[in-house]
Order: sequence, then structure tokens, then C-alpha cells
Amino acid sequence: MSDADRPARRYKSPSQLARESSSPSPYQQPPSSTSSPGATTRTTPPTTLTQTPQRNTPYLPTPTELSLLLIYPSILLFGTLFSLLSPETRASPYDPIRQAHTQDAALVPSYFARKDNLLNVVFVKRGWAWVSVVVFVFWGTHPRLGSNTNTSGREGRGKGLVRGLMRYGLVTAWWVFVTQWFFGPAIIDRGFRWSGGRCEVVEEAVRVSGDAVSAKEVFTAAACKASGGNWSGGHDISGHVFLLVLGSFFLVQEVGWVVGKWARAVREERCVVMGDGAVKGAAVTAERKGKQEEEGVVVSVVEALGLGGKLAAVVVALCGWMLLMTAIYFHTWFEKFTGLLTAFIGLYAIYIVPRWVPALRGIVGLPGI
Repeated sequence: MSDADRPARRYKSPSQLARESSSPSPYQQPPSSTSSPGATTRTTPPTTLTQTPQRNTPYLPTPTELSLLLIYPSILLFGTLFSLLSPETRASPYDPIRQAHTQDAALVPSYFARKDNLLNVVFVKRGWAWVSVVVFVFWGTHPRLGSNTNTSGREGRGKGLVRGLMRYGLVTAWWVFVTQWFFGPAIIDRGFRWSGGRCEVVEEAVRVSGDAVSAKEVFTAAACKASGGNWSGGHDISGHVFLLVLGSFFLVQEVGWVVGKWARAVREERCVVMGDGAVKGAAVTAERKGKQEEEGVVVSVVEALGLGGKLAAVVVALCGWMLLMTAIYFHTWFEKFTGLLTAFIGLYAIYIVPRWVPALRGIVGLPGI
């Protein structure tokens, strides 16, 4: 056969050959199964690893609470650094006895460095009154804390309000003990005297009275000031820092847990130690089953705040601002630190200790539960 009679061969590229080899042949039979006709094939579902969320320790604040608490030392640290770096603040004379810059209008570094500034006179000097009014407005007007048509619901909310009043009484007692009276002089005054402080009576007051002021009359800062003297020589715990931290975080606890749970803005759970020693979520202490489902539909944080919550937010913001002003213009850093520490001691005893002491938790309860 000549070359002309032979069929022509078409050239195929390697890619075409690969496609032809990979495509199944129409005459190719599927692989036979080795299993018997009556046998059932078991398929094992893919295993997924589910990690149990780690519980918070009942002995320390939750991560959210800890983040909020860290704001306070951050404000104090920023204010201290600002006072050291600001040319106006450094140039203004500082009176170590009064723990403030000069009050001369021409030399004072800022309006808020004056002790007679409006926020200091109207807000800080009456700070606990503002905190008290706001928390009572919140308890009295918030929808979640209102009455319920269900009898057990009213009883549960009534007990929650009583326990809230117990917590308010304890926080108020701590404020009184530290700043007003502690079986005599307040803790701040006692600490000042124990650290070597004394009342320096001005010469004019001594000449008018004709005699030195007795020790009994000058045992407190208020009596020393009334007698015409000044505290000098001891460690003066910052009452401003103590009040602003204690009052603002008290509102954060009482308002924050209620609003956060209702608006589903707070996902973490406080853990508590039960009577048998077991550690469980704080929700198990609710006295009626399905309590969280009865709280109504999920609302936004702004709606969940209500009137009292919005007022509380304003007071907390003012506390933060005045804490910054105190950090910049008043007291030494160690006096501000001890004021912060004194406030933290009271907050831990009232809001953290009940989580691991069941008997105390049965009396004061937990906010939002």
C-alpha cells in the first residue's frame, strides 16, 4: 500500500492526550463493591472539637469589669504625666500644704485648677448626693425593675430591690467611714494623724483666741480648717479620688449589669461559689425559672438605659472628667494612689466577696440577678 492510500494521522498535543486519558470511557464499568448486597454502609461523621468556654474566677473581677477598673489608674497616670510635661502647669507655683496650685487668677494654670470651679463646688463637694439620687431614679423608673403582673415576678423584683438597698447601704457606710466619721475622726483624718500630720494654726487665729487650739478641736481636717489652720506633715489620702472612683463604679455595677443583660450587650457571666463548694454561673442564683426569658425582647443599649441609666452615664462621665482634673492639678501621686486603693478595697468587699461567700450573697445579692 502506497503512502497515499494510508489514512492521515492527526497530531495531538500533550494536553489533549491528558484530557482523553482522564475522561471515563463509555465502556468502562464502575468498580464492583466488595460488600454483600444486604450489608449496610456506615459513614462516620466528621468530628468537630467543641471547646467549653472558660469560666471566670469568682475571686476576681470579670474581664469586662477589670477593663473598666483599669481606666481609673490610666486616668491618674495620664494626669500625672500631663502635669509634669505641661509648661503652664509646671510654671504655676504649687502649695504643698493645700495640695493645690496657687489660687491667684493670674497664675493658676487652668480654671479647673481652682478649688472654686463650678463642677468642684456643685458636683464633687456634693458627689454622694448626686450618686444617691441617680441610683434611686434608676431603681424607680427602669422598666426591668418595675412591677410585673406575675406574683412571683413582683416578689423576685422586690427582693432584688431590697438587696440593692443593702449594697447601697454598705457602699454609703464605707464612704462615711473613710471621709466623714469612723467612731470618731474619719479614716482619712486618722491616717493623716497616724502618719505624723498635725494642724498648723495660723498666727491670726491664735492671737484672736488668746490660746492655742486644743488637740480635740483640731483632730479632723474640718476642725483644723474651721480653727484657721492647715493640715501639714502627714499623708493625706485623696478624698476626691476616693469619692469619684467609688461613686462612679458603684453606678457602673448597679446600672451596667441590668442594662447589659437586658440589651444582651454583656455576654460573659459572673461565677459564684455555691454552698457545696461548686463553682457555677451567677444565673443559677435566680429565684424563678426562666427569669431571663421574662425580661422582654432584646432592645438597644440606649433604650435599655432608660431615664435613670442615662443620668447615671452623665454622672459617671463627670466623675471621669473631675478625676482627670484631680490627677493633673491636686495632690501628690501617692495620695492619689491611696485614694484609688481605698475605693477599690470597698468595691471588692461589696461586689466581689459575695461571689465566693454564699452567706453574704444571700443578703446583698448581685446586681442584675
